[in-house]
Amino acid sequence: MDFTYDVVVVGAGHAGCEAASAAANLGSKTLLITMDMNKIAQMSCNPAVGGIAKGQIVREIDALGGHMGIVTDLTAIQFRMLNRSKGPAMWSPRAQSDRSRFIEQWRKQLDDTPLLDIWQDCVTGLLIKNGSVTGVKTRMNIEIQAKSVILTNGTFLNGLMHIGKIQIEGGRISEPSSYGITEQLREIGFETDRMKTGTPVRINGKSVDFSLMEEQKGENDFHKFSFLDFKPRPLKQLSCWTTYTNEKVHDILRNGLTDSPLFNGQIKSIGPRYCPSIETKIVTFADKQQHQLFLEPEGEETQEYYLNGFSSSLPLDIQLNALKEIPAFRNIRIYRPGYAIEYDFFPPTQLQHSLETKKIKNLFFAGQINGTTGYEEAAGQGLIAGINAHINCHGGDPFILGRDEAYIGVLIDDLVTKGVDEPYRMFTSRAEYRILLRQDDADMRLTEKAYRLGLAKKERFDLLVEKREIRDEIIKFAEQYSIKPQLINPSLEAFSTAPLKQGCKLIDLILRPQLDIAKISSIVPSFAHFLDQIKTTRKNEIIEAAEIQIKYDGYIKREKLIAEKINRLENIKIKGKFDYSTIQALSTEARQKLSKIDPDTIAQASRIPGISPSDINILLVLLGR
Repeated sequence: MDFTYDVVVVGAGHAGCEAASAAANLGSKTLLITMDMNKIAQMSCNPAVGGIAKGQIVREIDALGGHMGIVTDLTAIQFRMLNRSKGPAMWSPRAQSDRSRFIEQWRKQLDDTPLLDIWQDCVTGLLIKNGSVTGVKTRMNIEIQAKSVILTNGTFLNGLMHIGKIQIEGGRISEPSSYGITEQLREIGFETDRMKTGTPVRINGKSVDFSLMEEQKGENDFHKFSFLDFKPRPLKQLSCWTTYTNEKVHDILRNGLTDSPLFNGQIKSIGPRYCPSIETKIVTFADKQQHQLFLEPEGEETQEYYLNGFSSSLPLDIQLNALKEIPAFRNIRIYRPGYAIEYDFFPPTQLQHSLETKKIKNLFFAGQINGTTGYEEAAGQGLIAGINAHINCHGGDPFILGRDEAYIGVLIDDLVTKGVDEPYRMFTSRAEYRILLRQDDADMRLTEKAYRLGLAKKERFDLLVEKREIRDEIIKFAEQYSIKPQLINPSLEAFSTAPLKQGCKLIDLILRPQLDIAKISSIVPSFAHFLDQIKTTRKNEIIEAAEIQIKYDGYIKREKLIAEKINRLENIKIKGKFDYSTIQALSTEARQKLSKIDPDTIAQASRIPGISPSDINILLVLLGR
């Protein structure tokens, strides 16, 4: 076997799978190395994809030609669009997936990818020559040559799990840790630190009294993750269930805090603020008498359930005794307890926006190794790292997404500019251009870029063109079609909206908050006839896109203007132009942080915490602007 590749990807989690498939689909001879080929794209925590802001990332991955959206649609056992009561900038798709089918489907996607090989082994070190990575060495004592290497090690770098006072080495339950890489990179001069995360108990559904829980059904409309023209979801759709903790539960948990590694000093790593353990919840929110829990199915044909909201590192007996005080769990039986895990990460300010490291050329980091949490954040980074690793091998400019182009752009810019002081999780609040970064138009923003790059295929690009043409035809019809008051006023009053005093264009009615295209087409026969002429299985998706464009056109245009003004600063390149330590006019903090980050542009410099507007003005003056 010839162990010479363009791109080697270490780790087959969500980042690694997207990285490897992207590099291979772009034309690089690629090798994906994993310790267990049966757990490729394993959903280590909850068996769900998407959620607030995370769902937008998955739509962006799909629009760019990635696979996470496709795999999720093919393995979904429940789908919901979150935040429907808010504006479309906040709508976020989320799906429960069948855990084992998700692995099977990802494995099929990878096996069917030309130029992509898979190798089962453990990487113990990097081959480095003259400041550039040249390959990897493995536990089998094999040296694999590569032009670019992407590390996507997840929680496996020196991973250590905690269940009460019990400590188990591993990157995931029953899976060994990986050693060697952290130590080697630390010797080279990389900064490294430790993070922690946790996962809840897995429950046997046969022991649950579902009659004492509230059922949470999914939705079964046209919404999905992939923009490709798929048939309805192939798997049986299942419900999630909700219940609550109570004071008896909290008392048992409080009494066990001295045995909690999160509280007794056994774990000292950086933990997640936005996904706290149940121990953290009862301490931080001591006044709350209950916390909501979500029981989520792990698959179509299994009794295994994931208890979302009950992440814990407490001893097994305390977890069980607390759960038995919840009526629905009175006779609870479990598959395994919750546990906490510590692992190594590398502060991401050591990366360029391409996700290539600053210290070692052609070496890329993606996923939890960068201090992020979540499958979606990892997959988005993996896709960008895979694209740029391919570009490094074959030539071209780095592929970098702006903050006004994608949540993935926001994610990466936040990481490399601001660093992390806790596991980074994406929220809509992190994006200043939320109206531009909606889940419904990720294809409009990104697919043409990916098509020019060679990652998105012609089928995907043709679907984009069709969608844009039909959407614009609907908008044009609404702008030109006139409505007379006498024909529509009785119906308007039935919809609790003011009658017309004079004629207007159809688009003026669509702009009313009480109305939408479906309601208007039910009372305007000509509009209904026009919509009936649209012959595509994606009709509902396109009509929704047209309606959002009409209703939010003013907001969209205003946000684009703001983005264009800010982007002028993105065009002012400063990397390598200053020795910041010598610019006495800058504050001491600014000199230190600018020297450490070495920003590419004035705009990036302005986003570094601690850099003031006066510091930016000084740099502009020095540039002669």
